[in-house]
Amino acid sequence: MNILSAENISKSYSDKKLLNDVSFFIHEGDKIGVIGINGTGKSTFLKIISKIEAPDSGSVTTSSGIIVRYLPQHPVFDRDMSIIDYINLNNRSGGHLWDTDTDAKALLTKFGLDDFQQKISSLSGGQKKRLSLISILVSPADILVLDEPTNHLDSEMAEYLEEYLKNFRGAIVMVTHDRYFLDSVTNCIVEIDKGGLYRYNTNYSGFLSLKAEREEMAVASDRKRKSILRTELKWIQRGALARSTKQKARIERYEEMKNTKDHTFDKTVEISSVSSRLGRTLIELNNISKSYGEKTLFKDFSYIFLKNDRVGFIGKNGCGKTTLMKIIAGIEKPDSGNVVIGQTVKIGYYTQEIETEDTGRISYMNPKKRVIDYIRDTAEYVKTPDGTITASQMLEKFLFPSYLQYSLIERLSGGEKRRLNLLRVLMESPNVLILDEPTNDLDIATMTILEQFLDSFEGIVIAVSHDRYFLDRTINRIFAFEENGLIRQYEGGYTDYSIKKPQENITKANENTEKKDTYKKTHEKKLKFTFKEQREFETIESDIEALENKISEIEKEMAENSTDFVKLDNLSREKEQTEELLSEKMERWEYLEELNAKIEEQNAHS
Repeated sequence: MNILSAENISKSYSDKKLLNDVSFFIHEGDKIGVIGINGTGKSTFLKIISKIEAPDSGSVTTSSGIIVRYLPQHPVFDRDMSIIDYINLNNRSGGHLWDTDTDAKALLTKFGLDDFQQKISSLSGGQKKRLSLISILVSPADILVLDEPTNHLDSEMAEYLEEYLKNFRGAIVMVTHDRYFLDSVTNCIVEIDKGGLYRYNTNYSGFLSLKAEREEMAVASDRKRKSILRTELKWIQRGALARSTKQKARIERYEEMKNTKDHTFDKTVEISSVSSRLGRTLIELNNISKSYGEKTLFKDFSYIFLKNDRVGFIGKNGCGKTTLMKIIAGIEKPDSGNVVIGQTVKIGYYTQEIETEDTGRISYMNPKKRVIDYIRDTAEYVKTPDGTITASQMLEKFLFPSYLQYSLIERLSGGEKRRLNLLRVLMESPNVLILDEPTNDLDIATMTILEQFLDSFEGIVIAVSHDRYFLDRTINRIFAFEENGLIRQYEGGYTDYSIKKPQENITKANENTEKKDTYKKTHEKKLKFTFKEQREFETIESDIEALENKISEIEKEMAENSTDFVKLDNLSREKEQTEELLSEKMERWEYLEELNAKIEEQNAHS
């Protein structure tokens, strides 16, 4: 049953068409994820279906009695209002104040807002976003419309929200960059692409497969049209034998096919590694401590960063992660201890604070400055593995076409500003990247390319992130902020940490029978592939087959060139190298098969 219908919706800003005569329907029980590259109109689409913003044409209707609640990406507050007064004000519906006080206070405490009388003016941006989210969750609603609900949530909060929304009885429409979240919560993906809407009745993993099929079909259709067009062109060039209605119709069909545009694919960000050389001394943290008043953020923390380190810092909001990044970057000083920075170290700091005034090494993003000038202030030219390119060319690679490069920054979307800031950091040619919540407000396509860039980046990557997928994808060592200023080290990505953390807690507890059973259940429930292992397991058999085929081809070529000793020697070396690769792949396949068998056995007994 449809509970919301948006029919023939169109929306433009200036000369940019965001939505072009699209229709959209919400059914009972739908859990819809809205995706698309930054600037395509995702937030605008949510505002339209929430009736916050009107379309240029078309209509949005809801069934009788349906309540829609909308979480904006950047909520607006009365700064003089208290936390609990804001909750009460936003829970009024039809003049009636809903009795949600108990639920609201429980959620506020869960999300770190336990001083209910605290004024909103004293809250951080992240705390304000969490307050707005809580006011939506405790309100009566049939449809939740959520714009980036996981921004400013730590991993524990994100997991709690994930379970909450999975169990929510109404419908949900949300924009989020969190791919694990999308995979777990949604049963439908809607993609906004070049003014159109494409609906896929599956979660994010299923969407990736179905989109690939859609694009393959579009390519096949283009290929077929061009084949027919070539045949028709030959007929046209021969000239009509006689003037007839049939032939005129054929000529008209030819003209229509000729003017049909090929299917266009989403542009993707192209990033080339532009890091500078690192010397022997890198970054050393020696017993650094930092407190604010009576709150100890971290105490006596030491670590020596090694070349090509991939380190992630995680912890609850307000625990001191960003403060530690600023200390490493030289923006703040520790209370005690010292930071040693090597002479060749060049830090690129990608920060959340792009809207703040210039502070230390954080670049102020002046809203009245043109996009091209913001980048030129960093570098007019940059050296890449592909040669020297201009700031304008780099902007093109980052999906800022020439007409947009001369626009004011204030006209960019939040995600476009983040992408622009990322380009500025990379234009500095750093050899140490500090990424503070890099996935917030970036579209999934840009995040994917950023992750691919980090694969080849020849330097140190230090990331603060609550994005579990990003941490699994890019990080090989986790530092978790714990109680009393302790920072504990864990090897691997987020999934590895989530397995080891409960095991560690149980090991420290009294080992009675009940706790041993809890350990076993926790261990078995968490046993699974990491992101990289899953991807490797899915492709390794085809990799082995390809290597075996290559060896067969080399052997065949050796037999055909048995008298050409120079070529025979080259082929022999190539065969030897391929056989070594095959041997390594076979050993890895055996390990992954064994691990998969354990996972299947565990699932069979759960």
